[in-house]
Amino acid sequence: MAKKKLSEQKIAELKELGRICRGDILKMTTVAKSGHPGGSMSSIDIYLMLYAYANIDPENPFDPNRDRVVISHGHTSPGVYAALGRLGFFNIDEVIAGFRHAGSIYEGHITRGIPGVEWTTGNLGQGLSAGVGMALASKISGKNFQVYVAMGDAEQAKGQVAEARRTAVKYGLNNLVAVIDYNDAQISGRAHDVMFVDIKANYEADGWKVIEVDGHDYEALNDALCEASNYSEGPVVIIAKTVMGKGVSFMEDVVGYHGKPLDLEACKKALAELGVENDLEKYLEMRKKLPSYHEPIVPPTEFVEIDPGTPITYGASEKLDNRSAFGKALADLAKINKGKAPIAVVDCDLKPSTKLEDFEKVWPENFVQIGVQEHNAVTVAGAMSISGAKTFFADFGVFGIDETYNQQRLNDINKTDLKVGVTHVGIDVGEDGKTHHCLDYIGAIKNLYGFKLIVPADPNQTDRAVRYAAVNKGNFIIAMGRSKMDIITDANGKPFFGDDYKFEYGKVDVIREGKDATVVVTGQVTTEAVKAADELKAEGIEITILNVSCPLDANFEEVKEYLKGKVCSFEDHNVNSGLGTLLESYFALAGFLPEKFEKIGIDRYFISGSKKDLYKIAGLDAESIAERVRKWVR
Repeated sequence: MAKKKLSEQKIAELKELGRICRGDILKMTTVAKSGHPGGSMSSIDIYLMLYAYANIDPENPFDPNRDRVVISHGHTSPGVYAALGRLGFFNIDEVIAGFRHAGSIYEGHITRGIPGVEWTTGNLGQGLSAGVGMALASKISGKNFQVYVAMGDAEQAKGQVAEARRTAVKYGLNNLVAVIDYNDAQISGRAHDVMFVDIKANYEADGWKVIEVDGHDYEALNDALCEASNYSEGPVVIIAKTVMGKGVSFMEDVVGYHGKPLDLEACKKALAELGVENDLEKYLEMRKKLPSYHEPIVPPTEFVEIDPGTPITYGASEKLDNRSAFGKALADLAKINKGKAPIAVVDCDLKPSTKLEDFEKVWPENFVQIGVQEHNAVTVAGAMSISGAKTFFADFGVFGIDETYNQQRLNDINKTDLKVGVTHVGIDVGEDGKTHHCLDYIGAIKNLYGFKLIVPADPNQTDRAVRYAAVNKGNFIIAMGRSKMDIITDANGKPFFGDDYKFEYGKVDVIREGKDATVVVTGQVTTEAVKAADELKAEGIEITILNVSCPLDANFEEVKEYLKGKVCSFEDHNVNSGLGTLLESYFALAGFLPEKFEKIGIDRYFISGSKKDLYKIAGLDAESIAERVRKWVR
């Protein structure tokens, strides 16, 4: 259905609100004694037009079929809050009094979960990727909502913005409109001096339709939004030329007001010039009465329910790598859910290695290939996951965790529902060498408060971990090596993680039991430890093997009796920040120490070589594990 222009009466109302909102912006930043008034005043006319034009109902702001408005330059939160407050999304008095206060939800940068705010931003250059993800999810889910992304001019210098531009054109996102506040001012001076970017030429070169307008002209913005929203051939960008500090004579075009609030006297002068009531004392008194703390906002997530299907069990005689089991599980989910629930997979030119080709064969239209653009891809996938599509993202560990740590952190802050599969972790990558050995994934993900980490021991546990993550809310990372391995069996030779096994997040698996020592392992090393245990048993040495598939949330308490004797951890991970270190923390908190404890892992950036050779050098192969145990017990 074609979108229409706003009426003349509505435009007149918005113009008047623009004057009032400028007063709100100045009041809240002055009362808070911090914030960014200048850019907020240059963007406020854009914000009022966007929120009024978009299909969003203040009475039902989280309607799954609503249009989305993403604000990329989140430091202009005073403008966003003023526009939303005056349009009826929440109480404007609470914003003005509480802005940037610990007892208020209206933080210094916009926060997802506040009605009208779709994405928590602050790190510039992220918003367009989030908009691309939402626009893709709109098409994949069949909801066909429109996505509007407001951006600043300074952030156009970021490489991730270029990645997002190209992706939008590749996928013909005619439901995506970007609006750039072009005030040529940023914190260090004029944008064209700090880092010149030919914004119009860049967007045109990538295939966007470009519309240029006066960003303070409501009629021109109305025309531009209507034209852009009804353009069917691809994404559109509106370059809106504005003035920093617009509306107050002594603030206009002064770069210094980018992040500098007015003091009380200057604010009174500015309010008088705007013809806005000076009620600063009212808000100062309200602020004094605010609580000292507010609970975190929990935004509603459009969780997509899918059928997990029946786990695949690989036989004891099979030899397979975990990444292939990951790919097969995704393809199976695609077969089961196609036509019922939208599942999407995002790839970064690694599908033969991350084993996503099987999914692509089953559901090619939901396979999103973004190429070598990892930063953009992670944000796109995160935004898709909260916009109506069950989303998986796969990459090598060094790219999907290390290189994109900040993007994953922002997904965590935004409480996305992303399922991440990272392959090629540890020195199991072998010949690729130190640049590709992801040795820090446990330590890195430990820093993200909301991510759950699963490091499966073999293909059977991998299959079940994928299905578990798919049907449980929240962000998951499944970390896998590259090499093929033997299927882990129980003492009777049957698959340990077979038909009778059900994955439980946090459970520590007792794969072998013995009285002489305990070996604690995770991931690829588990199969080596099992081989060592079986070899030692033939010599009369019995050891316990504990497989820790969820190292960040491992329930060691349930297996504490195995941890009181001679204990050693083995891990294909940085020895300073992985499984062994988590065990040390557990011992300290649990109030006991084992009879003997050692932690074995990777103590340096490693060399190139076969997995077999590197595991031998690192002391992680079955023979090395067995030899270390012999020294303990003899």
